[in-house]
Amino acid sequence: MPSEFEKPRRRETFNRVVLATQYYPPDPTSTATYIGKIAEAFAVDTEVVVLSATKQSASPPDGPRTNPFVIEQIIPRAKKTAVVSRALSVLALSISMFFGVLKHARKNDLVFCVTNPFTLPYAVVLAAKLRGAATELLIYDVYPEALVAAGFIGSGSPLNKMLRLLNGIMFRALDSIVVVGRDVPPLLTKYRGVKAEKLHFIPNWTFLPIGYRDLAPSNRYRPRDAHLVVGLSGNLGFTHDPATVFAAARILRNEAGIHFLLSGWGMGWKQLNALQSAEQLPNVTLIEPVPAEHLVEFLSAADVWAIPYRRNMAGVSIPSRLYNLLAIGRAVIACSEDHSEAAIEVAGENIGWVVPPEDPDRLAEAIRAAAANPDQVVQMGRSATVAAEKFTEDAALARYRDIVAEIRAGR
Repeated sequence: MPSEFEKPRRRETFNRVVLATQYYPPDPTSTATYIGKIAEAFAVDTEVVVLSATKQSASPPDGPRTNPFVIEQIIPRAKKTAVVSRALSVLALSISMFFGVLKHARKNDLVFCVTNPFTLPYAVVLAAKLRGAATELLIYDVYPEALVAAGFIGSGSPLNKMLRLLNGIMFRALDSIVVVGRDVPPLLTKYRGVKAEKLHFIPNWTFLPIGYRDLAPSNRYRPRDAHLVVGLSGNLGFTHDPATVFAAARILRNEAGIHFLLSGWGMGWKQLNALQSAEQLPNVTLIEPVPAEHLVEFLSAADVWAIPYRRNMAGVSIPSRLYNLLAIGRAVIACSEDHSEAAIEVAGENIGWVVPPEDPDRLAEAIRAAAANPDQVVQMGRSATVAAEKFTEDAALARYRDIVAEIRAGR
C-alpha cells in the first residue's frame, strides 16, 4: 500500500473532479474543514465542482466562476433527536446527491465521495458509474462494521448482510479508496475482490501549530494544586466510552494530586454530566467545549490526554483528535485494541500508554504510572511534537493530488 510520504509525481488530471459531501465550509465541523481543503487541493490541478448539503455553502451565481465551484443541494433538515425524520433526511440527501451527480458528472470526470452519511456512497458511486466517470471514496467510518461493533445491529442480521453485500459491490467498482487509519485495510480486504493496491493511507492532519507547550501556572483551565491532570475532550459518540475515564477517576479519587479535566459533546458528554451529578467526585472537573481561539490553551492544561474507545472499534472510527494532541506536545493514553490507528501511533512513537478498551483498572494503572514519572510524561510530550510533523496538511494534500494522477494513469 503506498505511503503517504511518497515523492510527488507529475500531475495528470481529469477533465474535472466532482466532489459529493454532506459537510462543507462554512459548516464548522472538522469533517467540513478537511473536505474543503481537499477540494482546494484538487482545484490546483483541475476544475472542481462540489455538491454540498451544507447551508450557505453555494458559490455566488454572479461574477467569475470560482474553483472549486460549490452547488448546494437542498435537503430537508431534521432534529437530531427525531430518529424518523433524521432517517428520512439521510434518504433525501442520498437521492438528491444521486441526481446531482447524474446531472453534473461526465465520462472523463472523477467523482469523489465521503462516507458521511453511510448511505451516501452507494447513491453517488451508482450515479458516477452510470455516467462512466472514475470514482474515489474517502472512508471516515466503516459501516456496517461500526454499527455491529456498537451493538446497534447483530453480525447475523439481515441488515448487516445486505450492507456487506452492497459494500462488496461498491468497493470492487471503485477506482480508489482512501483510508485515514492503518487499521482500516484489514477490514476492507475481507471483502471478496478488494485488493490492497486499491487502498491508500492518508491520515488526517493537525489544525494547530506544532510545538511543545510548557505547563503554565496561569492556564485558566488547569485545576489548581494538581500534580497530574488527565484530560478528555472531543465528540463523545457511540464509538467512545467516556464512562471508563470516569470510572478510573472514581478509582483514583483518594490519590492526591491526580485530577481529571473532562469536556466534550455528544451522548457521552451527557453521560458524564449525569455521572458527576450523581457522584460529585472531588477529582473531576467538567467544562463545556471551549471556543476555537482557546483550544491550544485548553489542550495545554492537561499533562496527558485519554482517548477511550469502546471494544472492537479498531478500523471503524477515525482518531482525528490525536493529531491536535500531538501538535501541542502531550502524552496520550489510548484505550483501544493494539492494532488500532491510535495505538499504533502511540506505541510506535513511545508517546504514551495503550490499555485495553473499557478497562478502568488498567487505565488507572497507566495514570498512576504517569503520575509517578513526570519527567517521562514531559519527554513523551516533546516526542509527540516530533511525531506530529508527519501529519501536516501539505503532506496529506499532496497525496490526494497524487492519487488523482494515479487513477487517471490507471484508466
